[in-house]
Amino acid sequence: MSKGRDLKPHIGIFGRRNNGKSSIINLMTRQQVAIVSDQPGTTTDPVKKSIEIFGIGPAIIVDTAGIDDTGELGEKRVSKTYDAIKTIDCAIMVIAANEFGFYEKELIKQFKEYNIPYLIVHNKSDLQSLDSLTLEKITEFSKVPVIDFNTLDDQLLDTLIEALKKTIPETTYQKPSLLGGIVEPDGVVLLVTPIDSEAPDGRMILPQVMAIRDVLDNDCICVVLKETHLKQYFEQNMPRPQLVVTDSQAFAFVNSIVPKDVPLTSFSIVFARMRGDFQQYIKGTPAISQLQDGDRVLILESCSHQISCEDIGRMKLPKWIREFTKKDLHFDVVAGLSEIDNMRNYKLVIQCGGCVVTHKQLINRLKLAIDADIPVSNYGMTIAWVNGIFDRVIEPFRKTLVH
Repeated sequence: MSKGRDLKPHIGIFGRRNNGKSSIINLMTRQQVAIVSDQPGTTTDPVKKSIEIFGIGPAIIVDTAGIDDTGELGEKRVSKTYDAIKTIDCAIMVIAANEFGFYEKELIKQFKEYNIPYLIVHNKSDLQSLDSLTLEKITEFSKVPVIDFNTLDDQLLDTLIEALKKTIPETTYQKPSLLGGIVEPDGVVLLVTPIDSEAPDGRMILPQVMAIRDVLDNDCICVVLKETHLKQYFEQNMPRPQLVVTDSQAFAFVNSIVPKDVPLTSFSIVFARMRGDFQQYIKGTPAISQLQDGDRVLILESCSHQISCEDIGRMKLPKWIREFTKKDLHFDVVAGLSEIDNMRNYKLVIQCGGCVVTHKQLINRLKLAIDADIPVSNYGMTIAWVNGIFDRVIEPFRKTLVH
């Protein structure tokens, strides 16, 4: 499954083999997108499909292999099914024939572990309805909605969609603001966007594009320029900005030009406020100064890309951190949503902006480190720290932080 490439809400379908998960997906999408067969184990690796849900909007349905698969290959399929839990925003657990036992309880434990909201569908009710004994067993273990369902009755689909709308967190499909609570209407927001070898050809990176739109959504005046015109902007007595947002890599240069009484931050940091664990980043970033010789630092990239000598995560960050700490440090890089081995080996985890993953995927990505009490930071805050301007670039957010 190609993970982390779509920011729409991810809805996972889980359950035993041959419980009709694929049939439910086909009904929801109104397409034959999942293979349906009486042969157990038809679905192998998790498969994603785009869907439009009235009241929620665009979403991604994730079809998974049966949690009761057997044999060496089956165990690998089950492992991938459990891995998929870390990438979703909401789950539908499918049961059938009034079976609710070990497999279902293990799934629910994982949903709770990763804070995944879920509902339960008792499928194939045309063959066997949900009985009171099964419902009693379920309610002893879980308090979520249970729907008696079959794919032959279209009206039941409406019931499922309504239950899903009540289950999935609104925050996953409502678009949060990058600058909400930071800027005031009618003010000028200055976006400094360097165009260097790391900039994509002919376009801007997602956080920059989102920032432009967000400035307009907050009824502000948006001014976009390269760092080479920043000094000229202030020398020509242009409208004084209420906020300057820059690429983190230009922090040192931009900080030297922007007046100290003008709030300054970066695209990476405003994006981290919307997408990542902002409080944990602020708490963990000072740990950079506590690193010692021989310590290992983990760099988490959300996307896979061509590596160059200008690569921020693999080249520049390790160089800047070594220069700042004057310590002999070891750096490992893990891209995408690949597994992380031996998290406890690391003294610090630094997450990229996460512009190609969902909020839930990024939070669950950091969960291993936070649970192990390992400090976490992100690219923008790390660069600010080694440049000695951490307090300045965090200041615009102080009034919005929850203590």
